Amino acid sequence: MRTQLWGCLALGAGLALAPALALGNTTTGDDHTQVGKASWYGREHAGHRTASGEAYDPEGLTAAHRTLPLGTVIEVSAHGQVVQVRVNDRGPFVKGRVLDLSAAAARVLGLDRTGTAVVNIRPTGAVCPANRACDAAPQLVAEAGSP
Repeated sequence: MRTQLWGCLALGAGLALAPALALGNTTTGDDHTQVGKASWYGREHAGHRTASGEAYDPEGLTAAHRTLPLGTVIEVSAHGQVVQVRVNDRGPFVKGRVLDLSAAAARVLGLDRTGTAVVNIRPTGAVCPANRACDAAPQLVAEAGSP
């Protein structure tokens, strides 16, 4: 009986983790850092409405994320570079991806050359609503590991 109980618990835990593992989506530590594959929006989407209601601007430092609240400022790192972007859309809707970046943010991180990359995503704690001034405006941060 005890063996069956442990077997059911193990199976349940495995099923609960399966979606996250299938997407390559992991959260590490208490800082809510997420690691996963990112891609970027092409310029052909310029002017299309995002989930926040604003028009997509390829030169803005923005991103699409499935679950983070709209307006959340996140720090994204890849290829030794770090950039802060504001979540203003929902997506990506491609299996295995956790973030879609604007063309400008992709350029900073080198994704414009590679198409996709594994990124680290960390919410900064700042929230900047759409079409409003924000003290914590998204920005190019620095090379990863730089003082």
